[in-house]
Amino acid sequence: MPQDAIIATPPRLILGSSSAYRKELLSRLGLPFETMIPDIDETPLPGETPDATALRLAREKAAAVAAKAGAALVIGSDQVATLDGEQIGKPGNHANALKQLQKMRGREVVFHTALCLWDGRRADAASAVQIRNVQTLVTVRDLPDAELDAYLRIEQPYDCAGSAKNEGLGIAILQSIRSDDPTALTGLPLIALTGMLRAAGVSFFGLPAR
Repeated sequence: MPQDAIIATPPRLILGSSSAYRKELLSRLGLPFETMIPDIDETPLPGETPDATALRLAREKAAAVAAKAGAALVIGSDQVATLDGEQIGKPGNHANALKQLQKMRGREVVFHTALCLWDGRRADAASAVQIRNVQTLVTVRDLPDAELDAYLRIEQPYDCAGSAKNEGLGIAILQSIRSDDPTALTGLPLIALTGMLRAAGVSFFGLPAR
């Protein structure tokens, strides 16, 4: 498809996620978008590395939505947290969250946030897909059990890998965050995404993409 045609016709933009965090982040760009929930199995494959898991799932989420959406730009994202190379999932409840934070305190956790932009206007899958893994290195403060327990009871971040919401009170239990993309830790790397959207011909500020 000619680049001029892509710019002239604003594409339908779809976030392939049920995450309220990703929806809030994407809304910051001021672009109209829809949400669709991808129906995929998110179980890691045997022997799969954490970064490979995140990249595969981001692509599968985008592909699942793109198969239904037609000529649209679909965003898929997935995040895997790791400690000493082992994946850390969503705790699901208070007891599991406390165990996670106890294990993580005073140590560095690596978050792999994979992002995939699938351009359904292109017939060739190779040219339709942009994909990237953005790493964030997080050091958790060495806090006593009482503080970790109190934090969890206040914020209840049981749906977050790593048991802490950095965009909320969880920032108080973190010692440092290192990343090229500050929104990656929350679940959607906006610096990487805006670059992908520009490459797909999406304009910002009412001007053509460059």
